[in-house]
Amino acid sequence: MSAIHTWACFLLWIGFATQDKTPDVTVTCVISEECLLPCSFQPSTGETIEWFRQNVVVYKFERDNADDDDDDDDDEDGSKEHFQNEQLAGRAFIFPHLISDGNATLILTRSNPKDRGTYRCHVHTSTGEHKAKVIVKVEAPIRALSLELTRLSGYEEMKCTARNVFPAPRVTWATEPPTFEDLRPVTRIQSDKEGLYMVDSRLRRLEGQPDLIYICRVTTSYSGPTWTASLREREIRGSQGRDLTIPCFAPPYLNNPFLHWSFSNGEDPSHILTYDSHSGDSVSSPPWDDHVQLDGFMVPFGDGSLRLMDPKHSEHTGSYTCVFSVPHSTHTERTDVTIEALDVDGRSADKASHWWIVGLVIALLVLGLAGMLAYMKLKGNNTNARNDPEEVTELHSVKDPTGDPNESSPFTAGGTNGQTGTQTGAENKHPANT
Repeated sequence: MSAIHTWACFLLWIGFATQDKTPDVTVTCVISEECLLPCSFQPSTGETIEWFRQNVVVYKFERDNADDDDDDDDDEDGSKEHFQNEQLAGRAFIFPHLISDGNATLILTRSNPKDRGTYRCHVHTSTGEHKAKVIVKVEAPIRALSLELTRLSGYEEMKCTARNVFPAPRVTWATEPPTFEDLRPVTRIQSDKEGLYMVDSRLRRLEGQPDLIYICRVTTSYSGPTWTASLREREIRGSQGRDLTIPCFAPPYLNNPFLHWSFSNGEDPSHILTYDSHSGDSVSSPPWDDHVQLDGFMVPFGDGSLRLMDPKHSEHTGSYTCVFSVPHSTHTERTDVTIEALDVDGRSADKASHWWIVGLVIALLVLGLAGMLAYMKLKGNNTNARNDPEEVTELHSVKDPTGDPNESSPFTAGGTNGQTGTQTGAENKHPANT
């Protein structure tokens, strides 16, 4: 019997010990927000509540109902807050009116990374002692993720950014469709004076593949949701007055997304329209009502292409941006659209100007070729003249200087008519006068 009595007492002690001790609890506090560290016990009287962090008392609270009327510094129920350490000063408290219900939960306000650690709750009452352990994690979850194309480094690169994150996040890159080239991003993670992290990851745009979707994923170490941002850039051209479809397609991992279209021509972006895939509601801005059309039936399937009707060169040339969004994920497609003006014949003025330039270049080439041929011909004539001296002598000789002055040269006889012949005849007719 003694052995049975001993075992019964041991099991009873185990039962009481198990009843008094609360299982360990893990709590994740969000930075700058309020956080609750739970602690419950069997209610009694004369409670003294102590909270420890790494075996150091960080908060102490005492309630003594017997001294209600004797202590002017006590609360209405005789409770007194004896201690808060420097780290939690002004940020920690409990609800005194809940103590009688066995609730010694500690409330931390304005949580920060230094609040991490293991906390222990000790409650002493008139009937015994109660303990609980709380493991506190602190995080600043990702609130937003941006992805943009930048040229500040002298070449085109994708820039993925997240701010005010804790603990330090991890960044991965991918493309759609997948590419066989190695993706070599450069990622920088920096912390501010409050311990929050800013991540800046950059990936150089791959050459020769203009239609790729670049995908940036960011995760934290507390198994929170993975944030995803993706981007595609393109350029298209259209003609004034002729309808143009601006493409926009979501990746397959976005289901029933919310769609937003905007436009910018160097100024602040203006709203075109939004479409909610869940409700089917579409809202457009008045300036665009008569110029855009969206097939709402196709949006839930990832096709948010916008039909631009009767576009004008001056009004509708610019950058069009469509954004598909679901919780924790966004996909952006930015399209630079050029609306070409038309001339009086209905042809593109830009194309006409191009043909005019081509014609001018051809005319200059023809003139240059003609000038070159004329120069070569002139140069050839001068060369022939220098190479034929006998012809030059025949043209410039009058008579032979060594012959008889009364004897005409063949050139003189052949080249004289009229007066020379008449004078000779006269002399022969009147010899007496000589």
